[in-house]
Amino acid sequence: MFTQVKTSKENKEIVTLLTQKLNLGTENVIARMAYSYSLSLNRKLDLNDIADSGGKEYAKSVLFGEYYDIYIGLLCVNYNIYKTDKDIAKYIKLHIDDGLQLLYEEFQNNSHEAGFDFVTNLITEKIEYFS
Repeated sequence: MFTQVKTSKENKEIVTLLTQKLNLGTENVIARMAYSYSLSLNRKLDLNDIADSGGKEYAKSVLFGEYYDIYIGLLCVNYNIYKTDKDIAKYIKLHIDDGLQLLYEEFQNNSHEAGFDFVTNLITEKIEYFS
C-alpha cells in the first residue's frame, strides 16, 4: 500500500526551483501539478524506467490530502489497475518525476510568465492541442 513516495535526486532541485519561481504554494502543490500534468498526457510509463529515490519525500496525506481517492482513481483508470495494486507507489513516483521534468522544460521555455499565467497558458495550449 502507498504511504510515501520520493522524487529523484534531480527532481528535488526542480521542485524547489518551480515552487520558488511560480509562487503557487508549497512543494506538494507543485508535485500534485506535476503528477496531474503527466497523467493528463494519457501515456503509460514503464516501471523499468523508474529513477532513483534520492529526492524530496512526500507522505500520502501531504501529497494528495483529502483528494487521495481522486488522484489514485486517475492513475487506476489510466493503467486499468485497482487501487490496491502493488505498483501504485511506483506509478505515482514515475508520474511525479515525469511531470516535474515536463513542467521544468515548459518553464524554461516560458520563464517570463508568472505562476498563474504559466499554468493557465499551459492548460490552454493542451486543450487547444487535444481539441
